[in-house]
Amino acid sequence: MAIKITGLGSYIPSSVEKNDDFAQHHFLNSDGSTINSENTVIIEKFKAITGIEERRYAKDHLTSSDLGFYAAEKAIADAGIDPETLDYIIVAHNFGDVQKGHVQSDILPSLASRIKHNLRIENPKCVAYDILFGCPGWIEGVIQAQAFIKAGMAKKCLVVGTETLSRVVDKHDRDSMIYSDGAGATVIEEDDSDTGILAFETATYTYDEAFYLFFGKSNSAEADTDTRYIKMHGRKIYNFALTNVPNAMKACLDKSDVAIKDVKKIFIHQANEKMDEAIVERFYKLYDYPMPDHIMPMSIQKLGNSSVATVPTVFDLVRQGKIKNQEVNKGDVVIFASVGAGMNINAIVYRY
Repeated sequence: MAIKITGLGSYIPSSVEKNDDFAQHHFLNSDGSTINSENTVIIEKFKAITGIEERRYAKDHLTSSDLGFYAAEKAIADAGIDPETLDYIIVAHNFGDVQKGHVQSDILPSLASRIKHNLRIENPKCVAYDILFGCPGWIEGVIQAQAFIKAGMAKKCLVVGTETLSRVVDKHDRDSMIYSDGAGATVIEEDDSDTGILAFETATYTYDEAFYLFFGKSNSAEADTDTRYIKMHGRKIYNFALTNVPNAMKACLDKSDVAIKDVKKIFIHQANEKMDEAIVERFYKLYDYPMPDHIMPMSIQKLGNSSVATVPTVFDLVRQGKIKNQEVNKGDVVIFASVGAGMNINAIVYRY
C-alpha cells in the first residue's frame, strides 16, 4: 500500500513587497531603543543573512482561507478527483483569517470549514478541521492524512497550508521583513504504486523552547499596548534548528531504509537561507557524505517566509520547472522537513 500526493497546487499572491519598500520604516530594538544604523545598512545585512530580496503580500480583500481555497482548487484539479469524495480537509495555519487593517484573528468557523464551504462540498462526512503546529503545519497535516488512510478511516484527504503573516507583523521590528503570504495544498490518496510516503518523524520541544516564537507587543512604546505581533528569539531558533532538524531528518531517513546517496532533493521550510543551508550541510555531515549541488531548492529569495505554505509551494514550483536548475523525476526520493513555533520539528521521506 502506498500513500502519496496525487494532486498539488499553490497560490502565490501577486503583490510584491521589495526590500527597498522598507527603507522608510522606523525600526527599533526590542526594548524600544534606536538602532544605530541607517535603514539601507539594516536592509543589506538582512538580505545577506536571509537571502530575501522580496516577498509576496495578499491583496487587501483576501484572507488566509481565500488563499487556501485557491490552492485547494488547483490541487483537486491536479488530482482529477471529485471534491465530494474527500474524507478529510486538514488546514494548517497560525493566525486564522486576519482582515487587512484589523488586528483581530477570526477562526470561527475554522478555516477548514470556510475552505470546504467555498469548494461547495455538500458531503457532511467530509470532515474539516484546522491544526496549529507552527511552520511545520503542512507536513504534520500530511502525516495525519496518511495515518487516517493507513487506519482505514479515509481514502482521500486534502491538506492545505495557508498564511497571511503580513497582517501580524510589527512594522518597527526588523524581523517583519522576513514574513510573507501564500498557500499550498495537496491531495493525499492510497494507490498500489511503489511511490509515496516511506517514513516520517515528528517532535515537539517545549521544556525550554516553547516561547522561542511568541506573540508580543510592538517595539514602539507609542503603539497600542493591547495589540500583539509575531515575535521571535532568532538566535535561539537558529541554534535549536541546527541541532534538532538534521537529527530528525536522519532519524526519518534511517527509518525509510533509503541510502543518503539516493536522496535527490530536500524541500526544507523556507525560513532563512543561511539557516537552511547550515541545516542541510549538517545533515550530510551526520552521514560523512558530501552535500550534493542543487540538493535544496529555494524560493525564499523572491517569496519570503510564508510559514506553512513554504514547503508545498517550493515543491510545486520545482514540479512546474519554475526554479532554475531544479527538477523532480518519477522515482526520485525527496525529503520534506520543517521547524517552527511550538517548537515543532518534522520530516517526511517520500518517493515521488
